Amino acid sequence: MAISLNVYLVTNGNGREAVEFYKEAFGAQVLAMQTFGEGPSSPDHPIPPEAKDWIMHASLQIGSSVLMLSDTLPGMPHTIGDNITITVNTDTAEEAKNIFGKLEVGGKVNMPIQETFWSPAYGNVTDKFGVLFQISAAADQA
Repeated sequence: MAISLNVYLVTNGNGREAVEFYKEAFGAQVLAMQTFGEGPSSPDHPIPPEAKDWIMHASLQIGSSVLMLSDTLPGMPHTIGDNITITVNTDTAEEAKNIFGKLEVGGKVNMPIQETFWSPAYGNVTDKFGVLFQISAAADQA
């Protein structure tokens, strides 16, 4: 069982500026960056034109660590204190669901663990200590 933990920052429409800032501050290398406009479209959740260039997800290599970030989803509140989360990345959906199930006991499920376009098992939960976790299984499962 391989698990990795990463810090995940949520910015308020200025994610691209944050990527450049941390790139300069830490000498980081951008591993991946995708905008909301580059993601799949959904008639149930349309992206406003002004948010199409906002960062949906970015990963930066800083030494041996990976810093991840995204802009707040358009239409969602940006709350200081909820803008830093811990991501838990697992090899399998089973591991992700197991960890999620344990973290949700006494906590609050913000997004039930489910299949997404980037992961066979992704969910968002605040544990009983008020720590916000994003749980995600590797997308390249057989």
